[in-house]
Amino acid sequence: MALVITGASVLGEETRDLYVDDAGRLVDEAPAGADVIDADGLVALPGLVDLHTHLREPGREDAETILTGSRAAAVGGFTAVLAMANTSPVTDTAEAALRVLDLGREAGVVDVQPVGAVTKGLAGQELAELGLMARSRAAVRVFSDDGKCVHDARVMRRALEYVKAFGGVVSQHAQDPALAGPTACCHEGEVSGRLGLPGWPGIAEEVIVARDVMLARHTGSRVHIAHVSTAGSVEMIRWAKAQGIDVTAEVTPHHLLLTTDLLTGYDPTFKVNPPLRPTEDVEALRVALADGTIDAVATDHAPHARHDKEHAFVDAAFGMLGLETALAVVRTAVPDLTWAQVACVMSTNPARIAGLPDHGSLDAGTPAHLVLVDPGAVVTIDRADSVSLSSNNPWHGRSLTSRVVHTVYAGKVTVRDGVLAE
Repeated sequence: MALVITGASVLGEETRDLYVDDAGRLVDEAPAGADVIDADGLVALPGLVDLHTHLREPGREDAETILTGSRAAAVGGFTAVLAMANTSPVTDTAEAALRVLDLGREAGVVDVQPVGAVTKGLAGQELAELGLMARSRAAVRVFSDDGKCVHDARVMRRALEYVKAFGGVVSQHAQDPALAGPTACCHEGEVSGRLGLPGWPGIAEEVIVARDVMLARHTGSRVHIAHVSTAGSVEMIRWAKAQGIDVTAEVTPHHLLLTTDLLTGYDPTFKVNPPLRPTEDVEALRVALADGTIDAVATDHAPHARHDKEHAFVDAAFGMLGLETALAVVRTAVPDLTWAQVACVMSTNPARIAGLPDHGSLDAGTPAHLVLVDPGAVVTIDRADSVSLSSNNPWHGRSLTSRVVHTVYAGKVTVRDGVLAE
């Protein structure tokens, strides 16, 4: 059905109506017989795009499925998500990528674009079927061994050279395994020492970032740094961009707001990879997002079943939920960002990095992927309200600013008044 959205503040700058035709595209004139949404007081943004989502299917459908994760994404204002490859089996073949793509289309709530593994089985030794995944109907353009670092420089160089041929990008989980040992579970510093927890130093991330931007310069290829978490990494990325190196970077909502001090209660909800960092790192990340050094916000949505999280801190699984709360966390953590900047880091830039030309715009003639936000709403998060299958929500009980009211995907209202549409 056609759609008319009245009185929206587009990017928080210009109040006007938006029109969607029967084909689900934005148009210049109001279509006849349209459904009407009153957007008075709401901000209209292009639908959000998440570069980094763990949907767990196949293999861990007890924690999340592509359907439930897609619904969580829609509630959060997303119209496209990139599904990470660390499933079981791993998304390291064209067939596996197509399975994820097709399950996403069956869900029909957001675009689900598979991320291909860089190496077979995420083992870090032999390249996966990069070309076959890229040439398949899934048209994979982003490759990552996320959850594991491509730590062998020779393998990383080969991957960068390979994806260059078809305009792909390697998204690196920057974690030197020799510096962040197998039991490391939190930031190495005063808190880890006091709590007796094995620490992970920031340098374990930074040395991989430094190496990979140099490999990107050497190969002339694109590298993307996933979930940047330290001030040192920001410094290196800023330097690399100044040199003209083709590097992009993302930060998670939780690394913009939460600090390592939260670990004093040993609550495994706050165990995440990379770990929460001290205040000085958080502040550096906020500045880098505002000044464009960091290109995108990505959730690293990582649902876990209760039996994987309810352990002693050192033994619990890494990860936390993020899709439903991402926009509100960003608005709370970096309130000085304009709505145009929010759209840039949560929609336009992620769509560009991922090679999703149908997303990231509110121009006439483009598919109607958009979100309407109440900028003044203050919402107290309750994990029981989540549509995800998991409950490892670090925001439970917190009050956050801004609320997703309506989400529109390809002209279809997927979320109305904050609730999944039937």
